[in-house]
Amino acid sequence: MNNTTYSVKKSEIESKWYIIDAENKPLGRVATEAAKLLRGKHKPTFTPNLDVGDHVIIINCDKIKLTGNKMNDKIYRHHSGYIGGMKEITAKDMIEKNPEKVMMLAIKGMLPHNSLGRQQIKKVRIYAGSEHENQAQKPEMWNF
Repeated sequence: MNNTTYSVKKSEIESKWYIIDAENKPLGRVATEAAKLLRGKHKPTFTPNLDVGDHVIIINCDKIKLTGNKMNDKIYRHHSGYIGGMKEITAKDMIEKNPEKVMMLAIKGMLPHNSLGRQQIKKVRIYAGSEHENQAQKPEMWNF
């Protein structure tokens, strides 16, 4: 009996394209599914130290839902680096202004915070509407 763990090689990695429709779905549920696909955890050949994940296209992210009172209570903050440079925006305003950024920040927080995570986040395409420009890749719908 062979007790060695199989590790996939870079030449054996194949990536597919998936579409996730975010319409009327909670932000976190969509983000976790996208992060799972980007990391490759849905595959039996998952290797934690390699980018074995797939490409993800998220459509209708302007129609996502936030549960509870998060639409008004959730605050996105960033700092300019200058004194008094704290910028704050509520989730409601952020979704109206830039819904793609809300989804990107949610997914980015669920990926590894290292060079592997930076490599994986480049494989996501986020669109506010129902149209996307990746028909040539023949993406499949991902239902969850």
